[in-house]
Amino acid sequence: MDQARAPRPSTRGEGMSKETGQMKTFKGAFTALITPFKKDKSVDFAALQALVDRQIEGGIDGLVPCGTTGESATMSLSEQIDVITCVVERAAGRVPIIAGTGSNDTAKTVEVTREVSRIKGVDAALVVCPYYNKPNQSMLKAHFEEVANKGKLPVMLYNVPGRTVVSLEP
Repeated sequence: MDQARAPRPSTRGEGMSKETGQMKTFKGAFTALITPFKKDKSVDFAALQALVDRQIEGGIDGLVPCGTTGESATMSLSEQIDVITCVVERAAGRVPIIAGTGSNDTAKTVEVTREVSRIKGVDAALVVCPYYNKPNQSMLKAHFEEVANKGKLPVMLYNVPGRTVVSLEP
């Protein structure tokens, strides 16, 4: 990615591949996975594996663990890594994996994205507009540039104004 430009949202879902340095294109429908929990509030990895299998067997084109649907805002870094690792291992290369790494804290988002980049099989990071902070457009640009420049994964921008109270403009 050209370091002089801010990352831009793409309807084609493009990102630079870590392995080849080439643009990677994501196509089709990706399921934003829930994170199943047991009654003791620990992650139910058996249920998560079954969910991955069901989605792939149903013909989904890719999976998104630890997005905002997957309880990422309430999970520890260790839990996020374990969930993403579980999904990657269970998917076993059958579909692309775009791991949710975003938060309302740029430094934390960079840290999580870097940690997730170490998991072989993660194709990109899904990074939400910082929620709660109500950043303006220049702050959003700075946030996404920082993650793109330091996170070590292709970044897919996630614009969900209903959850973040801000909208990323082109």
